[in-house]
Amino acid sequence: MVISIAHLGPVGTNAETAALAYAHWLEENQGKSSLLCPCPSIAQTLHSVARGDTNKAVVPVENSTEGSVASTLDTLWQLDRLQIQQEVVLPIIHAFFSRGTSLNGIKTVYSHPQALAQCQRWLQHNLPNVALIPTNSTAEALQKISLEPTAGAIAAPRAVKLYNVPILVNHINDYADNCTRFWVMTLNPTPTVGSRISLAFSVPANVPGSLMKPLQVFAQRNINLSRIESRPTKRSLGEYVFYLDVEGNQEDPNIIDALNALTHHTEVLKIYGSYPVLLLQERDLEQL
Repeated sequence: MVISIAHLGPVGTNAETAALAYAHWLEENQGKSSLLCPCPSIAQTLHSVARGDTNKAVVPVENSTEGSVASTLDTLWQLDRLQIQQEVVLPIIHAFFSRGTSLNGIKTVYSHPQALAQCQRWLQHNLPNVALIPTNSTAEALQKISLEPTAGAIAAPRAVKLYNVPILVNHINDYADNCTRFWVMTLNPTPTVGSRISLAFSVPANVPGSLMKPLQVFAQRNINLSRIESRPTKRSLGEYVFYLDVEGNQEDPNIIDALNALTHHTEVLKIYGSYPVLLLQERDLEQL
């Protein structure tokens, strides 16, 4: 059976690199072949799995420099059945591409908003007066500059193998330790031994103690939370959805007890699953 894996396209995006890394892991560890399916947006990537058009989706969740990817979290809250199969942590390296011969003639820079944000100090120092144009993906940015010698694009160095555009400057991200968490989402996850659980919930009312009570469920059981953040429910100003990463396994009796107790203090509770984490190094990307 060939596993179809949706990701943000076109070819050359960091999401595709993460999907390739996961496909490589599937082949090495489970002997399964994969077919990558690029999608025009993160939301459509997730919906393709929810509809059953693809078996899995690889989507970005959080970047170490710029924080969470809002479109991923918001879309997952809207969908009810998707579960996390695995996490892939990908080192993110940005390069500056252009058909121009130097930075002096650059007037416009295209890239995904996350990439522009992760390179903002470099851009301010080297190209302070250029127009920054957001695109749906870093690979789309490369397509836009194919006939513009005064334009540049920010994308992964791997894209030089896929697009006929040279790199002017490599490693331009503001922080060397720049990485992104990707989740592998599916409707029917296979059983795994997970080290982390991710969930989201809303509270019954915006009153004092409404968030403290759910958090106390974990504190009282000495369970560590590695991430907590909020996103607006989009129903009313001041209403939020809270996203948590819990350290532990969903089969742990202490964790089971905490999740059961959590239902008494939340309006809506969605448990996205317990999953293992695959940490990639820069050298791992060279074989993709």
